[in-house]
Amino acid sequence: MKKLLAMLLAATLCLTLLCACGSSDPEEGTPPENDSKTTGSEAGKLIVGFDAEFPPFGFMAEDGSYDGFDLAMAKEVCDRLGWEYEESAIDWNSKDAELKAGTINCIWNGFTFNGREDQYTWSDPYVDNSIVVVVKADSGITSLADLAGKTLMSQTGSSATDAINKNTEFKDSLGKVIELADYNMGFMELAQGSVDAIAADLGVATYQMGANEGNYVMLEEPIAKEQYAVGFLKGNTELRDAVNKTLKEMADDGTMLEIAKKYVDKGLVLESLCMIEG
Repeated sequence: MKKLLAMLLAATLCLTLLCACGSSDPEEGTPPENDSKTTGSEAGKLIVGFDAEFPPFGFMAEDGSYDGFDLAMAKEVCDRLGWEYEESAIDWNSKDAELKAGTINCIWNGFTFNGREDQYTWSDPYVDNSIVVVVKADSGITSLADLAGKTLMSQTGSSATDAINKNTEFKDSLGKVIELADYNMGFMELAQGSVDAIAADLGVATYQMGANEGNYVMLEEPIAKEQYAVGFLKGNTELRDAVNKTLKEMADDGTMLEIAKKYVDKGLVLESLCMIEG
């Protein structure tokens, strides 16, 4: 009898523990609360999602490390705030999934906020940018009108692709639009004659032209003009406010300009720093 009673008590205790554990789980379909990795500021950590094929803002240096104007800016922000800095090279087309999953807590890599204002929580813009077209120097193409019937390449998920799609008259005049994963691949296709032109951000175009001096020219007429900002998960104002305040301090005390000067040879245009007054 005592043995049976002990077994019944043990069974009751196990059932109670199982029920207690189950009651702490969120209901199915309920999104989890933002953890410290997602909010960032509570944990004192900034996890930067960037495209490693997007110089001068993010790229792989000769020694195999990651470098770029935006990464250098993010590091400086973390140093000033006493935060841990982590960089995460991502597939640019998967940036939203990465941000929502919390594997990164900001998108910082020549990220255009125009037309995406309601999709993220944004910092103030810090760089003015244009979407430009690059062609081979001997192509004979001198204007956007000359691209009629031609093949134009842009990066998948990029602001250049967005700009092409928004300019329906221009897009309809083209023979074909090809989307590739990164611009290094795109400029190889341009060199081989597989595409007639490439639509890219001004900084990317300037870098590629400098690295291939004399081979390419940039059309004077841009497809669109835009601005870069840092994108955070929508509603994450706490992290945004901390980063934005520090960015403004860096712009005011000259640090942003000093960092930018290190990337001029990679295509960064100093006059594009719109957060710097004067």
